[in-house]
Amino acid sequence: MSMGAGEWGAHAIVLAGALAGGFVNGLTGFGTGLMALPLWLQALEPVVAAQLVSAASVVGHAWTLPAAWPAIDWRRLAPLLLAGFAGVPIGTWLLAWISLPTFKLGLGLLLVAYCTLMLVAAGRVQIAAGGRAREAAVGLAGGVLGGLAGLSGALPTVWAALEGWTKERRRVVFQAFNATILSAMLVASLVQGLVGARFLAAMAIALPGTLAGAWLGAALYERLDDRRFDRIVLFLLLVSGVGLVWWNG
Repeated sequence: MSMGAGEWGAHAIVLAGALAGGFVNGLTGFGTGLMALPLWLQALEPVVAAQLVSAASVVGHAWTLPAAWPAIDWRRLAPLLLAGFAGVPIGTWLLAWISLPTFKLGLGLLLVAYCTLMLVAAGRVQIAAGGRAREAAVGLAGGVLGGLAGLSGALPTVWAALEGWTKERRRVVFQAFNATILSAMLVASLVQGLVGARFLAAMAIALPGTLAGAWLGAALYERLDDRRFDRIVLFLLLVSGVGLVWWNG
């Protein structure tokens, strides 16, 4: 863990990111990485930050997933999940090769452009429902981003919004997809020898914030209709994109 801002400052950044990420995860079924990563990259090495995103996401899903479990259609999710699994080792391999500033800038600009468009043209921009091949392509890309930075939910979120899914369907699919893909990312990191003491120390700090945030997010979810849910998701993605661009470097 980088201690340039002091040990306590770094710990506070990790805890704040965990609280924000856990809250969004509990609310939407995704988003731990999108909210926490811009913060965690200020205090942690990229590899450790990516592992922490995956671990915190899995913990958050473990808290909220049981309620959604009966609604999960695993057969229907198969193309998305199988392609996502295939993308995870590609993403973990790319960790050693891709430029972090380039990755942050590219993803940040994509999120800012998409969310700005959707917030301006809410309800007017949609695509026809895609077939299994298109779903598999989205799952593969999500798996690559999950292995690279724990951001498996970004592209499936965009896909779901463009297809006009209800908030219930989105939350169930995001939880099932992210929980399985990010668990696979942690296994892949362990196999490749990337999990170490720095990750374990950061996780010990992040765990309380993740659980508290997930509980608060799940409580707020029950109060939202589809339109408010959609606007909140887009706003959170926009904030994350701005953060990735602003803190790029």
